[in-house]
Formats: sequence, C-alpha cells, structure tokens
Amino acid sequence: MRGRDFLSVRDLNPEELHRLLERAADLKTRGKAGDRPTPLRGKVLALVFEKPSLRSRTTFEAGMLQLGGHAVYLGPHDIQMGSREIPADVARNLERWVDGIAARTFAHGTVEALAEHARIPVLNALSDREHPCQALAALLTIQERFGRLKGIRLAWVGDGNNVLRSLVYGGTALGMVVTVATPKEYGLDAETIRQGRSLAAGAGGALELSDDPAAAVRDADVVYTDVWT
Repeated sequence: MRGRDFLSVRDLNPEELHRLLERAADLKTRGKAGDRPTPLRGKVLALVFEKPSLRSRTTFEAGMLQLGGHAVYLGPHDIQMGSREIPADVARNLERWVDGIAARTFAHGTVEALAEHARIPVLNALSDREHPCQALAALLTIQERFGRLKGIRLAWVGDGNNVLRSLVYGGTALGMVVTVATPKEYGLDAETIRQGRSLAAGAGGALELSDDPAAAVRDADVVYTDVWT
C-alpha cells in the first residue's frame, strides 16, 4: 500500500491485511532480536492531532524513530484547524515539507479533506467514524497469541463506536467470528452491519449481534471491552 491513504480498514482487501500484519510481525520480531531495519530512513511524518493522546502520539513517534524516520507533532493549538486553518490549506502546506500525515480528528470528514487535498499519504489516527490503526494493532496481538485469525471468536462488549467499526471490518474480512454486545441505544449502524456481514460471507467468518454481554463472551477466544453507556 505504498503511497496510498489509509482512512478505513476497508481501504485494504483481505490479502493486503494479511501482508500488512505479516510485515508488522516481522519488523517486531527483528527489532526485538536487535536487527532493526530502517525502511523509513529520511522520512518525516506530520502528526496532526485535534485531540490530545497518550498512546497514539507515543506509538507513532516511537515507531517512526525505530524505523529510521522522524515525527513532527502538531497539536490542537499549533494549527487550530477549522478556525485559523482549513484542512485543504493544511494539506497543501504539509505536503511540501513532510512525507505523510497521520491525523487524529473529531470528524471523519476532516481526515477525508486532508486526503483529498494532499499529494502525500494520509493515515487515520482516529476519527469519529473509525480507528483503523488501533484495530490493526489488536488484530496483530490476537494473531501473535493464537497463530491465526481465521475462526477466532472475538467478543466486543461496549458501545458501537469507531474502534468497533474498524474491528468489524478487519475481523470479518479475515474470517473471524465477531460477536458484538452493545447497549440497545448505542448499537452499530445498519451500514456497518451490512458491510461486516458481506465481508464475513466472503471470508468464512460471521458477525453476530446481541445486547447481552454474558451471552456474547460465553464462547469467546478474545474479549474486547469499551465504555457501556
């Protein structure tokens, strides 16, 4: 996926998801063994964060450094996107100085606008619609634990939010059985359910829905929890 935007887990087909997870696992294993490759040597990633973060900022900065690159953090007060700067101008300026943008925004439309106007790759580091990088990290952890993803039963207990959407897209595309327990008023939207079940049908997985946490986790291999509103 060199040179491409990554705004949603749906931007990758199942084969690309497998290759990306295999590449991440290889880099992680080699790094722990002291053989740390630097495929991002000389590259600069702009972290455009409308929302502050502990985990996302630290992992993006550490990852860029470990792979030979550098990250420039631009927080809420540095850009003031929407009041002082519009996304199109932010994108057109940053593309002249850096090699990629990782954007953590309130609205998914902001990430899409950055991608539309930038000639460099834009990564979704969180939006109100999806959190694809976090979902991929979770899938990598599950794969490391079980040696596979296909057939693994993943139970989600919590609101139907951005993280869940990304997990549904990734898990079902890779043949997992994803069981979702959400409060009745905070369930998944109909379009995510439709797409998740379509992906599951093509990969031999499943997407199951419930409002009973105990039932959802009963036969699970992995339980992922979030806020229950």
